[in-house]
Amino acid sequence: MTGKYLMVGAGLSGAVIGRHLADLGHQVTIVDARDHVAGNCHTVRDADTGVMVHVYGPHIFHTDDAEVWDYVNSFETFMPYKNRVKTISGGQVFSLPVNLHTINQFFRATMNPAEAKAFLESKADTSITDPQTFEDQALRFVGQELYEAFFKGYTQKQWGVHPTELPASILKRLPVRFNYDDNYFFHKFQGMPQNGYTAMIERILDHANITVHLSTRFTRDQAAEHDHVFYSGPLDGWYDYDIGRLGYRTLDFERFTHQGDYQGCAVMNYGEVDVPWTRITEHKHFSPWESHEGSVMYREFSRLCGPDDIPYYPIRLMEEQELLRQYVARAEAETGVTFVGRLGTYRYLDMDVTIREALNTARTFVQSAKAAAPMPAFMVRPI
Repeated sequence: MTGKYLMVGAGLSGAVIGRHLADLGHQVTIVDARDHVAGNCHTVRDADTGVMVHVYGPHIFHTDDAEVWDYVNSFETFMPYKNRVKTISGGQVFSLPVNLHTINQFFRATMNPAEAKAFLESKADTSITDPQTFEDQALRFVGQELYEAFFKGYTQKQWGVHPTELPASILKRLPVRFNYDDNYFFHKFQGMPQNGYTAMIERILDHANITVHLSTRFTRDQAAEHDHVFYSGPLDGWYDYDIGRLGYRTLDFERFTHQGDYQGCAVMNYGEVDVPWTRITEHKHFSPWESHEGSVMYREFSRLCGPDDIPYYPIRLMEEQELLRQYVARAEAETGVTFVGRLGTYRYLDMDVTIREALNTARTFVQSAKAAAPMPAFMVRPI
């Protein structure tokens, strides 16, 4: 028996879940408040330069999940791309993540891996045995000098608070490589969609059983017209923020153009506090298989998200944790709705994880429907 299902949001979550259900013969309606699909990974080709621009900032696809990699490649050809980030500190350009080249350049040395490892351990603050803050974690792993040069200022600008106010968990592992590998990611599969993410999602949504309504705001009365809702909007937005707003950081972009090659790489970080932007991205370098004389750049600024801003990064500090618990408890008492994606579950998610969770959600929903079992509000609980 076919059903009528509503996807709130035409980003990765709504598109993947919607396509799975449409392939099974169900009728799927997708609504999105924006005038385009693909959410924050929306791409558009600049009319003047021909450069493929990542409208809401760069999105680089990387995963170890072979099924997810095969999935995206079934809708768009992914071209090889390795993210090699540079950073300016103290008037010099260094490679990130911190690697053997970075260490030797910074300390004007020629250490081998074993020597560099022992050297950094001598720089580390070994008195910190149980790091509680971001600063503790960084000082324990890399010492004062590398922390000041590469972590402190960038983190303070990105999060808007001093690193002593951030939990150690943000810096999850040793942010150093003792070799010359400057590939930012470790994952087996890495690439960029040849024609952009928007083209890929448009193909996912290209199905006779899917109807998309853009520039359309979701209202709760729409839910009554459908058998189930998959909601990828803000979790607190489902409740009209009636007990408060969950905290996010947002991004502002200062777009400018240049004839030629502006910075010679896709991403240049600026770690010093007195430079107001966190990084400059040069978008033609995200499509290295293309050639463009003109160039499009974004200076990126991070700040606290307001009611009319686009939320990017969930803050998830103590104040948000208590408010999140209240919203999660209310959501779990709901029927007929599943909260999905970055906003719906108030978690920072990479694209591959978003797709994996969307596939799992769609499959679980089908199994639950067959067993006449209730569908959980969250596949992955936010707390």
